[in-house]
Formats: sequence, C-alpha cells, structure tokens
Amino acid sequence: MQRAKKKIMEFKATNIAEFLHGTVEGDENVSVNNVSKIEDGKTGTLAFLANPKYERYIYETEASIVLVRKDFEPEHEVKATLIRVDDPYEAFASLLELYEQARQMKSGIEQPSFIDDSATVGESVYFGAFAYLGANSSLGNNVKIYPQTYIGSGVIIGNNTIIYAGAKIYDGTVIGDNCIIHAGAVIGSDGFGFAPMADGSYKKIPQVGNVILEDDVEIGANTTIDCSTMGSTVIRKGAKLDNLIQIAHNCEVGENTVMAALVGIAGSTKVGKNCMFGGQVGIAGHLTVGDNVKIGAMAGVSNSIKAGRTVLGAPAMDHDKALKTYVVYRRLPQMREQLLALQKEVEELKSKLNEE
Repeated sequence: MQRAKKKIMEFKATNIAEFLHGTVEGDENVSVNNVSKIEDGKTGTLAFLANPKYERYIYETEASIVLVRKDFEPEHEVKATLIRVDDPYEAFASLLELYEQARQMKSGIEQPSFIDDSATVGESVYFGAFAYLGANSSLGNNVKIYPQTYIGSGVIIGNNTIIYAGAKIYDGTVIGDNCIIHAGAVIGSDGFGFAPMADGSYKKIPQVGNVILEDDVEIGANTTIDCSTMGSTVIRKGAKLDNLIQIAHNCEVGENTVMAALVGIAGSTKVGKNCMFGGQVGIAGHLTVGDNVKIGAMAGVSNSIKAGRTVLGAPAMDHDKALKTYVVYRRLPQMREQLLALQKEVEELKSKLNEE
C-alpha cells in the first residue's frame, strides 16, 4: 500500500520579500519549502542570520534563502539568495506564522467521535476521531479538537482555539479565543483540598468552581490547572505556560506572564502581569507576586514579592543579595580551611601561654 504524499507549500523569494517588506539580493525566483538553521541549511530551505556569532555559516550554508539585516555587509561571496529586512529574527517568526496558516489544516468531524445533542458547534470546526464533547458545551468558529480529547459538560471554547490530542477539559471550563492547549494537558481537575479529621484521616473538600482561560493563552503539554474550590482559577489574557506546570486551585496568573517548565504554584496565590518565571520555580500558597516580577530557575518563593523585583535562590531573595550570597557560598570550602587553620593557631597560642 502506498503512503499518501504530504503536500508541501512552496514560496518564492519575491513572495517572501513582499510579505516581510524586504528586498531580494540574488535569484528572485528561487523557491523554498522548509526552514533550517543557518549552520545546517539545505537546498530548498530558508534560514536567518540574526546573531553575528553565526556569520561564518552564511558563507558555507546550503540554504537557498537567508534573511539578513538591511545593513549586513558580507566579507566574502554568499551563494544563497539574501532577503534584507529590519529584524531577521522577527521576520523569521512572522514567516513561520505565515507557513502555519498556509499549511493544509484538517477540517470536518471524524468518526467515531461523540458530540452531545445539546452541544453547539461553530463553523469550520475540526473534531478528531475518539474525541468527546459533553452536554451543553459549545465550540466557536475555526476550533480544532484533535483525537482522543475529552471536553466535559458546560464547557465554552472560543473562536480559533486549538486543543491537541489527549487533552482533558473538565466540566464548566471557559476557554477564550485564539488559545492553544497542548497534548495531555488537564484543565479543571480538582484542587488539592482536604480537611484533617480527629481520627487522623482527611475529608475531601468538594471543588465546585471552574477554570477560566482568557484569550491568547497557551498551555503546554501535560500541564495541569486545578479548578477552584469556589469561584474560578484564572489564567489571564496572553499568558504562556510551558510543559509540566502545576497551577493549584484559586490561583490567578496575570496577563502576558510566562512560565518555563516544571513551575509549581500552590493554592490561592495571585501572580501579576508581565512576569517571567524560570524552570522549576516553586511558589507557596496564599502569596501575591506583583507585576513585572522575574524569578530565576529553581527558586523557592515563600513570601510575597513586590512589583518589579528580580529574585533568585531557595529561599528566594533579591537578585543582588542572591549573587553576593552565591559568591560567599562558593568560597565556603576555602573559608573552612582558613577557619580550621585559625583554630589550630589559637590552640597553639593557648598551649604556649599555659606553659609560661
């Protein structure tokens, strides 16, 4: 049996330059159908040069087209066609977005799948095989639900949102427009709420709230966001969460905040807008993190942080103080040897004084 051939989109240098408002230097009709790193460029691909450290590769790359700055002046002959733009990195990102939009996307409702009779489905929706849509839920226009996705009852999903295979969306979740939820993410699972009993056991506290993802939110693979005990756990507009992140019940993540993988935030903590968290950051519960806060990787946050601060370490402390502390920490072995030497000298002096 023959495999179906994947249709590949091709773009000419002139088309790319027109889209990017750039100028072509070289063969205007050369075509590309993929992208590559400049150091690994192959014929038929497009690369970019933004960091001067990689300039040496432009003279040997096999890429057919390379995006460069308008003021770039090559020191040697360049075989590739150049497209001169204001910012090659930004232009490359825009081009990838164009390529994504131009790809042939799936559409229609695959079988077997289940859509409850009371659910509403917008126009141009893709609903993959073995996906489930519960009672009184709704999908907006141009939504894409990939196979084996579970969407519970009373869920609202806005326009142009993509939910990849195997994601689980619990009852009552609200998801805005232009969101992306990656494979294996769980949105709306129970918060970790248990009341200790007199006999040493724990009684589960019902979690009756929901999760709200506002517009333009992206949730990474296998990330979990717990529903609130009451009210809503909220991820504000434009926030981006990496893979394997845990957001506990009743938390709020502010607009345009970004978090790298393995961040964990305990219950009822409020995070401001435009924050940046490195990987493996842990934040205790019932804290407030102000706007524009930066937290370094593996930091442990046990106290609230005021707006605009940068903190590092475990326990987390201000950036400057953390660096000074690290300098001392690195010198601890040397300081120990010095201390032992001083202790030895003191003992010797005591011994001499006793003899006298």
